[in-house]
Amino acid sequence: MEKPAGGTEFPHNIPEFTVAQIAGALQRTIEGAFSRVRVRGEVSGFKRAPSGHLYFSLKDTDAVIDACCWRMTAGRLTVRPEDGMEVIVTGKLTTFSQRSKYQIIVESIELAGRGALLALIEARKKQLAAEGLFDPGRKLPLPFLPSVIGVVTSPTGAVIRDILHRLADRFPRRVLVWPVLVQGPGAAAQIAAAIRGFNALVPGGAVPRPDLLIVARGGGSIEDLMAFNEEEVVRAAAASAIPLISAVGHETDTTLIDFAAARRAPTPTAAAELAVPVRAELLARLFDHARRLVGGLDRTLGERRLRVAGLARGLGDPAALVHATAQRLDDRIERLEQALRGVVAARRAKLATLGAHLPHPRIQIRLLTQRLDGVAGRLRRQPLEDEVARHRATLARCAARLALDGRRALDQRTDQLDGLVRVLETLSYKNTLERGYVAVRDGRGSAVLSATQPQPGQALELEFRDGRLGVAVEGKAKGGAKSPGVPAPTKDRQGSLL
Repeated sequence: MEKPAGGTEFPHNIPEFTVAQIAGALQRTIEGAFSRVRVRGEVSGFKRAPSGHLYFSLKDTDAVIDACCWRMTAGRLTVRPEDGMEVIVTGKLTTFSQRSKYQIIVESIELAGRGALLALIEARKKQLAAEGLFDPGRKLPLPFLPSVIGVVTSPTGAVIRDILHRLADRFPRRVLVWPVLVQGPGAAAQIAAAIRGFNALVPGGAVPRPDLLIVARGGGSIEDLMAFNEEEVVRAAAASAIPLISAVGHETDTTLIDFAAARRAPTPTAAAELAVPVRAELLARLFDHARRLVGGLDRTLGERRLRVAGLARGLGDPAALVHATAQRLDDRIERLEQALRGVVAARRAKLATLGAHLPHPRIQIRLLTQRLDGVAGRLRRQPLEDEVARHRATLARCAARLALDGRRALDQRTDQLDGLVRVLETLSYKNTLERGYVAVRDGRGSAVLSATQPQPGQALELEFRDGRLGVAVEGKAKGGAKSPGVPAPTKDRQGSLL
């Protein structure tokens, strides 16, 4: 079609929409046609936003659709989506106009068939086993007779009644029940919180801390028991410091908490049987032990009586032995008394003999008194001043004698010293110098004893009787004679002077 002149377009009847109008119309159309749908697919790209919302994609071999689960709905989900999990999602389709995309708003998630659920449980079991949560070394031994038993179960079901009835039949114990949901949304969180709550109780507090825990639930489908396969429940059971018995489902049912618990019971009733022994059996066993103990004691006493009787036959008559010993004792006592009387008599005779040679004490006292009176009379006759004067005279004589002896000893030592001085002066070489001899020394003060000792040009010192004179050696004549100008030494006693 040609445009008209002037550049104006031909008029048409197609309505004009804004982008927002088109997006709103599409959203209303999709939400009206798919207000509630069930979509089956594989979870891919799962992530949890900081706000708590869940985002992932559902895919199959031909297409992909985005999925969104709001935070309030995510808290009620019975199945936690994971990458690779095949699920059936129930929700409604809507659009996200900012990106021109459509998505499904998730209301619930369920696994796509029993096989997918078993595959999820098996994968989770391998993961937790790899972390060591199922190691036998972590499992705690069960107490023989717990005082308090904590039970985590539904308070309205038949499970708690079966446990209490069985405990009452076997051995009544104090039971604390922590009521929880055992299936559906929030059940796993309540079960894990109950296990942790029992472990947090303080021993000796207002609420007693259990010695044993029982986590129990009746039978059901694998979907009904899914709460006991959740990771948080398994981790709480593995971390429990109180021994825990898992009693979930019937004997053929197996959940992941069974592998983390200390013991697994096939039924809740069997858990009560594992928790406590039978009181009647204990009493019967106790009576049997008592009977055996009494019987053994009787046999032991009988054997001991026979042995004592056999030993007694080899011994003499005890009465005869006692009588003979008593007779010997009487004989020893009599002999001891006689010996004691003899010793006392001998000591008295010896004392009397010695006493006859000794003067009477009164006589000795009288003699000593007379001697003391004589000394006192002499003291009275000679005054104390005369005694002091006599000692002073004796002291003066001793002092005069000491002074005389000291002067005599000093004169004697002085004469000896004078004699030694005269001998020293007689032997001194200075007397020889007085007779005309000369002492010759080198520069170091050492005596020169030979004509060959000094060297030409060497300085010497000559000591005469009235002083000293320094000279120098000019040379030596052949044959050992001195050079002219110096008289040759004559053989005399010159060498013996030094």
